Amino acid sequence: MKEPDVPSHLEPAAEHQLVLITGPSGAGRSTAIHALEDLGFEVIDNLPLNLVPRLIDGPTLGRPIALGLDVRNRDFNTTTLIELIDTLTRDPRVSLELIYLDCDPSELIRRYSQTRRRHPLAPMETPTEGIAREIDLLGPIRVRADHLIDTSDMSPHDLKAEIVKWFDRGVAEHMAVSVQSFSYKRGLPRGLDMVFDCRFLTNPYWQADLRSKDGRDPSVAAHIESDPRFVDFFQRLQGLVLMLLPAHLEEGKAHLSIGFGCTGGQHRSVAVAEKLGKVLAEAGWPVSKRHRELERKAAAPLGSG
Repeated sequence: MKEPDVPSHLEPAAEHQLVLITGPSGAGRSTAIHALEDLGFEVIDNLPLNLVPRLIDGPTLGRPIALGLDVRNRDFNTTTLIELIDTLTRDPRVSLELIYLDCDPSELIRRYSQTRRRHPLAPMETPTEGIAREIDLLGPIRVRADHLIDTSDMSPHDLKAEIVKWFDRGVAEHMAVSVQSFSYKRGLPRGLDMVFDCRFLTNPYWQADLRSKDGRDPSVAAHIESDPRFVDFFQRLQGLVLMLLPAHLEEGKAHLSIGFGCTGGQHRSVAVAEKLGKVLAEAGWPVSKRHRELERKAAAPLGSG
């Protein structure tokens, strides 16, 4: 007679919570590792594969472990890594998750051209050859990933937010909320749960004295709020979001992202995101704010246009 399944919340917790992070060089492994470290993980980068079993046989650390693995590991080998993953998966003492940071080859080439670093698999050749070899080498690992994260269009901030979204296991009284502004011309940011289009509001761009400013400026915000439709729109928005947040929290959601888009991502979306962020913070919700296009503008090198 088959034994009944034990509910997951009644199963004994594994002794070791282990996260492996790998992917092609330049895809953001260091950023992901630092994000996990900020979340309280014990981080070990480039530990030789043959030492991982000793780590598991050792005393419990009392907190989750994150291991960064890539082709620079002294004994890195695809077959060895797959065997290690299979061994850890079967070990009842271990709860294992594998993060694979993926990235488009053209973006990896661009990143290498910016840093002028040599690729570890092509020290005497161009990074292009090394990138192709590494992607081919890691193919069997990629298909085994529990979390496949494409970093091609991600900034370090985006990747860190994605890692926090999946691995922040702290028990909080409130769900963390992020409000973001963006330009529709550049597409929607990744990971948004709700999106609101602000392009119907009056556009400060057409006011010469406001064009160079952004939605954080009081004069820009005042101009947008002078639109006869703004008050009704914002009251409905505020009521909807404040009604939905507790419902999402009850469903166990730890993070919710709300996006506001407009044409250029400089005026209307920024002003609305700022105003809603202030309302939510006053209501006691942990809020972070991001303005994607303003960040891009600030990060652009001089003379880039």
